[in-house]
Amino acid sequence: MLKTRSRAICLTGLTLLAALAGACSGESTAVDASARPGLGKVLFVGDSIAVGEALPLAAAFQASGVGFQSIAAEGGGNVVGPFSDKNWETLPGQITSAKPAVVVYQITTYDWGSQQEQQAAYNKLLSTVTGAGAKLVFVTAPPIKADDFYQPHMADLDRSPSVAKAVAASNPSQAGVLDAGAVWGTTYQQVKDGKPDRSADGIHTCPQGAARFTNWLLTELTRQYPGFTPAAPQAWANAGWSADNHFKGC
Repeated sequence: MLKTRSRAICLTGLTLLAALAGACSGESTAVDASARPGLGKVLFVGDSIAVGEALPLAAAFQASGVGFQSIAAEGGGNVVGPFSDKNWETLPGQITSAKPAVVVYQITTYDWGSQQEQQAAYNKLLSTVTGAGAKLVFVTAPPIKADDFYQPHMADLDRSPSVAKAVAASNPSQAGVLDAGAVWGTTYQQVKDGKPDRSADGIHTCPQGAARFTNWLLTELTRQYPGFTPAAPQAWANAGWSADNHFKGC
C-alpha cells in the first residue's frame, strides 16, 4: 500500500514540475562558471532532509548523464554544531575521494552555533572543497516546524543563510548560494496543491516535495552551467525512488 501511495504522490508532482520549470530563484547567487560551462560530477552533502532529496536527485542526474553521489547523513551531515567534529574526521577524505566538480551543501538543521562559529565552519568547508578542485554551492534548508528540540536554536538556523552568503561573497569564483525559498516558501507547509509536500514531522520532505526540489535545483544548475541540459522530469520522477522507506509522515 505504501508503495502505491508514494508513486501516486510522485506522479501528481509531475504537473507541479512542469509549472515550476521557470520558477524564480529568489536571491540566489551564482558560482562563476564562465570557464567551465559543462557540469561535472555533483557531490551532495547535508542531513536527513538531504537524504530524502538525494533519492530523486540520483535518478535525475543519472537520466541527465551527470555523475552524482550523496554523502548526506541521518542525524548529522553538518559542518558546525553538534557532532560536527566527528563529521570533520571523515568529510575531507569523502570529498577528495569523490572527485567532484561541484559540491552542493544543503545547510542542515544542525548548523547551530554563533555567527563566528558558522563562518569559520563554512570557510573551512570552502577551503576543503576548493582544495579538492571543486566549486561549492550552498543551498538553504527548507523551513521547519520547530519543536522543543529545535526551538532554542532557531536564531542560529535563521542566521545561517546570511553567513553562507558572506562566505561565498568572499570567493565568488569558487562559491555561491542558492535560496530554496522558491521551492519551500518561508514557513513550513505540509500540504501543497492538495498533496503532501512535507512530512507531518515538521522536518522532512515527501516525494512530491523532493521532486519539486530536484526540478528546481537542476534548473538552477543550468543557469550556472549553460552546457548542462537536464533530463525531462518524465525521465526520472516516476523511477521508483518514491517508494523508499525514508519517506514517512506523508
